[in-house]
Amino acid sequence: MSFHATLVIMAAGMGSRFGGLKQAEPVGKNGEAIVDYSVYDAIEAGFDKVVFVIKHAIEEDFKNLVGKRIEKMVKVEYAFQETGDLPDGYVCPETRQKPWGTGQAILACKDIVKEPFAVINADDYYGKEAFKVLYEELKLQKPGEYSMVGFLLKNTLTENGTVSRGICETENGYLKAVTEATKIKDCKNYDDDGNVTDVFDPDVNVSMNMWGLTPDIFGYLYEDFKKFLDENLDAPKAEFFLPFEVDSLVKKGIKKVRVLSSPDRWYGVTYREDKQSVVDAIAEMTAKGMYK
Repeated sequence: MSFHATLVIMAAGMGSRFGGLKQAEPVGKNGEAIVDYSVYDAIEAGFDKVVFVIKHAIEEDFKNLVGKRIEKMVKVEYAFQETGDLPDGYVCPETRQKPWGTGQAILACKDIVKEPFAVINADDYYGKEAFKVLYEELKLQKPGEYSMVGFLLKNTLTENGTVSRGICETENGYLKAVTEATKIKDCKNYDDDGNVTDVFDPDVNVSMNMWGLTPDIFGYLYEDFKKFLDENLDAPKAEFFLPFEVDSLVKKGIKKVRVLSSPDRWYGVTYREDKQSVVDAIAEMTAKGMYK
């Protein structure tokens, strides 16, 4: 029996720090976006369906700039992450201006994704090896296990500002804990006042939201999202992070998460100033024959 796996791509962010629809920003010589390269690598690895998680506000632009191009290569479906899309009994406050984070983004796929799936960000370049190892892991994944691809922190930073990363603690190849650090620069995490709160090992594994999951995650997300809303409904900037959910399942002993390490360098356009370094890297890889 053939194995089917889906790639879920989180693309609902409007790119507030970047200043525009960064999911569709061209970085290749023929107008390709970062997501084109991720889909290319995923198909090459064996994935046979792509689900984009977007907002209705960017639907038309996204489909015209990205979706229609991807549809020529692989089956494509769409899920929608909206600020007001909450479990029954919850009403979104008028002060809430942005969606509720990556956990809500994945929950938006619950009626579409019925097979093992990988999760990535639309604006992150992960490298070919990451998709290969994650696909093979999904094929062999044991009941009660998820997986993730970890990257070295020093390979995931930008010179143009702070980044958000899930700092991973591992034991015998499995995830022990993941802690979200939301303002990292030069391997240091800062608070809102600019004070250093943590200093990290440059070689520590971090989560770039590249996960290997199964559909049972939706039930856990739904119940824990309600608990999150009970505590944070009126907090205008609170986010329900997917790494938090995975960390909770690990600590409760419900799931084990195998950590697959990638030596590849991350590239992304968190800030507009990041674009040229991505363009240069893609051009170099294309010249080496990694991409047609």
